[in-house]
Amino acid sequence: MQFVAFERAKQGTGASRRLRNTGRAPGIVFGGTAPAVTIELDHNALWHALKKEAFHSSILDMDLAGTVHKVLLRDVQYHPYKPQVLHVDFQRVDEKTRLRKKVPLHFAGADESPAVKNDKCLINHVMTEIEIECLATQLPEHITIDLSKVEKGATIHTGDIQLPKGIKMVTHGRTNMTVATVVEPVEEVVAAPVAAPTDDKKKKKK
Repeated sequence: MQFVAFERAKQGTGASRRLRNTGRAPGIVFGGTAPAVTIELDHNALWHALKKEAFHSSILDMDLAGTVHKVLLRDVQYHPYKPQVLHVDFQRVDEKTRLRKKVPLHFAGADESPAVKNDKCLINHVMTEIEIECLATQLPEHITIDLSKVEKGATIHTGDIQLPKGIKMVTHGRTNMTVATVVEPVEEVVAAPVAAPTDDKKKKKK
């Protein structure tokens, strides 16, 4: 994905506030051998880009003063209640940059699995993303988990995820974490209707 950024001359809280009032969002790009540069972006274009999954988890092409830089979105600060971006951070990357990044999990094939197709089970997604370590050029937009063969009672763990070559999962000391579970359907128990008292029973009560 490509986006356009502009160098920002004025800095500080007041300057950033005035910038936002003009429909711009302040930011910074850092990393590599070049010094950090403060930037500004069109807020509406940035807001729509942030709704796309790929903008958060893939290498982006930033056009800054006519030069395209390879960058990675590192942080976004949102207004607590307004639909507004307060600040955004990007990191410069190249083919030698090694990084850690959380990437989304995509679940595929569940409808064709024996658990869902035959046993009417549901798939409970316990995790929606994982953290990986790799070269910037190897960063995937997402990791796909194939559920087409899962059966009733199965549990998918992080150890079951097949990662592309050169990509390592970051677990922070935890092992075999649960990614998804197969939930069996719950049978509804219909209570028998309570019979209304007959005339004879009513007379006995009197």
